Amino acid sequence: MYKQYFHFAELPFSIAPDPHFMYMSRRHQEGLAHLLYGITVGGGFVALTGEVGTGKTTLCHCLLKELPDTIDIALILNPKLNAIELLAAICDELGIAYDKQQQTLKQLVDALNHYLLAKHAAGRRTVLLLDEAQNLSLEVLEQIRLLTNLETSKTKLLQIILVGQPELKQMLKRQDLRQLNQRITARYHLLPLSFVETRAYIRHRLRVCGGDPDLFKDRAIRKIYKLSGGIPRIINILCDRALLGAYAGNAPQVTPGMVNTAAQETLAPAETKLRRLGLALGVLLGGIALGAYYYAPDRFAAVRSRLVEPRRVETVAAKPLPVMTETVAAAPKIKPLPPQPKPPQFAEWVADPRSTLQLGFANAFKALGKTPPSAATVDCETVKTAGVLCQLGKASWKELLAMKRPAILEFVLLNEEKRYALLTGIQQGKPVLAASDQHDFALADVLNHWNGYYLLLWEPPGADSRTIFPGQMSDRVVWLRQQMAAFDGLDPPVPVPQKFDQDLKARVIKFQHLHHLAEDGAVGAQTLFYLDNLTEAPNKPHLNLTD
Repeated sequence: MYKQYFHFAELPFSIAPDPHFMYMSRRHQEGLAHLLYGITVGGGFVALTGEVGTGKTTLCHCLLKELPDTIDIALILNPKLNAIELLAAICDELGIAYDKQQQTLKQLVDALNHYLLAKHAAGRRTVLLLDEAQNLSLEVLEQIRLLTNLETSKTKLLQIILVGQPELKQMLKRQDLRQLNQRITARYHLLPLSFVETRAYIRHRLRVCGGDPDLFKDRAIRKIYKLSGGIPRIINILCDRALLGAYAGNAPQVTPGMVNTAAQETLAPAETKLRRLGLALGVLLGGIALGAYYYAPDRFAAVRSRLVEPRRVETVAAKPLPVMTETVAAAPKIKPLPPQPKPPQFAEWVADPRSTLQLGFANAFKALGKTPPSAATVDCETVKTAGVLCQLGKASWKELLAMKRPAILEFVLLNEEKRYALLTGIQQGKPVLAASDQHDFALADVLNHWNGYYLLLWEPPGADSRTIFPGQMSDRVVWLRQQMAAFDGLDPPVPVPQKFDQDLKARVIKFQHLHHLAEDGAVGAQTLFYLDNLTEAPNKPHLNLTD
């Protein structure tokens, strides 16, 4: 009704979980970072909890937009199912065929396992997202835990995300669910918005729909925050009804009075009912106390007489208190702790002019434990003199972490200038970056400035970076066979292990396909890097991943 009056392109305060309106507060950024980290690392469970209306479902919709195309997802919105019904719903979501006339746990689990193995072989991953997970029964939770046993020797085939209210958090602490709780690799509890975030949230939604961000007066926003407690769903309900009141009164802005009226229309029934209940209880307790006073047994008569009859008060002279001559030692003064410096904001930290590509090269050589070349300008050509190669490319965050190596990331500032920092690890879901100093930051802030380009330095095996071509015979082909065996689990005996035969070429092409490389069967620098990355040698620098 008020859409045209305020010139909105669409209604700004719908309670539908529309990612288009998503306001990424610091809490929501951290929650999304934990979800992305849990999915990127892979295996086990990810748990997202929060009070009703704090934006869990909307955050999940944002997560779906962030996932790469190589991930298939099964979204279960109503988990009030038994184990067989839940497995059938998962199969339906993923398009897995099964006998719907004779559904058994074994049949459904086998069908799901075959599907997951086929997708894994094709280089795809599968994620199961369960919303309102606090409604899951213990039997179903145990069956879900067993699904994480579907795995290869290298990786879990199914990643499971549990989203629910605070009751889910308490459920997972049960002794009989400790096996499931131990498999949670990332968890986050989403809290309501602060007052500052509430104000930014309201103005953000008004901007998205083309409205005036100052449509709500500051005192009206403060009233909304007080009534809603910072819960986005209640904020939306109050704002929507307050805008309707402004429209009805032909007012240009929303005032605190309009917010109070909106609260009475939307939140008053529960408050009135509670107030009436409290009044009834007060009357009842008062009646009980009065009855006990007048109709109590004789043993209470003395008490009543003392309350009713006046008492004679005797005056007693007060004795002077003795003078204390003992001295008390003064308490030692405790020096206050010095104020801790605030962690830097990523946008300010990355804008440091010292964060150049040259500094990135220097930090990368430090991670390798090597001395950088003495050239005035270090680039991918000069590093070859130190026996080091450059791996340059563009990747998603998931693909970057799959390399497991420190990498120089390229960031773009608002003025289109570029800065560089070395990714050294992940600490509690936050990327750790090194430039002139080292800090960890929220993943959402990093992804907001990273353009996807990376550069990492690595040492080729045996310090030999020459391409290995099909048909060649050398000891390097033996190394290639060993790496391929580590990848596909095949190590068949061959007459001439030193020869790069057609069977080995076919295996290399499959490896290149799964890593999005040129499928020519020749092992050049890029393919060589990914093959070398299969070996977890202690002398290679790897990303430092900590929970």
